[in-house]
Amino acid sequence: MPEGDTVHQAARRLHSALAGEILTRSDLRVPKYATADLTGRTVLDVTPRGKHLLTRVEGGLTLHTHLRMDGSWKVYAPGERWRGGPAHQIRAILGNAHHTAVGYRLPVLELLRTADEDRAVGHLGPDLLGPDWDADRAVRNLLADPARTLGEALLDQRNLAGIGNVYKSELCFLARATPWLPVGELPEDVPVRLVAAAKRLLEANRDRPDRTTTGRRDPHLYVYGRAPRPCLRCGTPIQVTDRSAATTAPETSAPEASARETNAQDRITYWCPTCQQGPTPAGP
Repeated sequence: MPEGDTVHQAARRLHSALAGEILTRSDLRVPKYATADLTGRTVLDVTPRGKHLLTRVEGGLTLHTHLRMDGSWKVYAPGERWRGGPAHQIRAILGNAHHTAVGYRLPVLELLRTADEDRAVGHLGPDLLGPDWDADRAVRNLLADPARTLGEALLDQRNLAGIGNVYKSELCFLARATPWLPVGELPEDVPVRLVAAAKRLLEANRDRPDRTTTGRRDPHLYVYGRAPRPCLRCGTPIQVTDRSAATTAPETSAPEASARETNAQDRITYWCPTCQQGPTPAGP
């Protein structure tokens, strides 16, 4: 699942390739929009909102996409070979005289009126990389349900938008709390510091090709993907949940699924059993 910094980078690439240019090719390969034709319209901008991408075109239309687990947008020059996957995985093509943007494996793709964008992204909390960022509101959102686990609260895009599973694991490590600790049991100053750390890390990584939370070239992450290697603080082997330990929430609507990050694979969690205090899948 791409994180907010990855989506920000994708939006920047798409904006650079498409904004201000007239579309000469438009192909939306989902049944509902198979006859939609955006050719002849100028792309106004491509804006990230949390983990969502909003491609606005003249005439008051917005192409809303979400990458979820393995979706991607690739940008190609004229004559360049497309390398994002087999043709049957292509869901959208937007082209102009200079570039072609190809959307692969996009699980969410809808064409809506720009005036109705809130229908797609209005449920999101403050965007860590957006102009609507509000740290105080993000802290209040996290603490609104004291019984909820820290990991779930961080992944809920209605609390604050942009955190995925990598940052969830890394932020819990920095907070010295396991992701299964109820947010109401955090020390009073931790939620404020946690939100500040989330903002700092996403801003630091939004322009980097390789994400880092440690500030080092290697290892570039504290816990995520590092099991069973030693913790950088204490040397204890990093632990990881297996897929069977992940809990899948009931099916929800698209905005709610986006908010809750419900896919079980997203919930694979890394933590240090010594540095992080609180419950674990094995018990207290």
